[in-house]
Amino acid sequence: MAKRHPRKLVRTADPASRLRKVLARRTKAELIDVLVECARADRAVLRRLAAHFDLQAPPDELVASTRQAIADATGFDARDINRNFDYDAEAYREVQRNLQRLIELGQLRPAMELSLELMAAGSYQVEASDEGLMTDDIEKCLRVVLKALRKCGLHAAEARAWCTEMIKRDHVGFLCDQELRALRQRFQVSRSP
Repeated sequence: MAKRHPRKLVRTADPASRLRKVLARRTKAELIDVLVECARADRAVLRRLAAHFDLQAPPDELVASTRQAIADATGFDARDINRNFDYDAEAYREVQRNLQRLIELGQLRPAMELSLELMAAGSYQVEASDEGLMTDDIEKCLRVVLKALRKCGLHAAEARAWCTEMIKRDHVGFLCDQELRALRQRFQVSRSP
């Protein structure tokens, strides 16, 4: 009978350290070109770079990138329904940052519209998953807009209608439910003489 020998452990080198050495010999222009190329090819890389370097964008670009981030964050494979599937938490963080930035730029209405889209797609994702692990991420995004609405001078009827529509779009019936109902009630009371 043949005697078994233990497998030799293969020592692996750290590819990051090799990459660091190679990159250190490149020019700044080369590095910028490669980063931009990588960001164009991969939205996750673009999101990381934009967050890291606090990339500012005008409102129309913010709306478009937020819509894309909502799609990335809430997307899932229908074959994974009723499972704890992976989701793009970084995309949710981008949605939150962008909603905050839109509000800071005085663009509350576009932020409200994007929140309606997030509520519909995000709550469907929660409904389709086993445990709704993304619930906290979605609520963090929505609370940015809820906080702004509490402080704004928006017409009460418009704010009430938005709250009602948010509640209607919630597939699971509990995403920021208490906050939305309280805010709707607050605008109902503020309308009364």
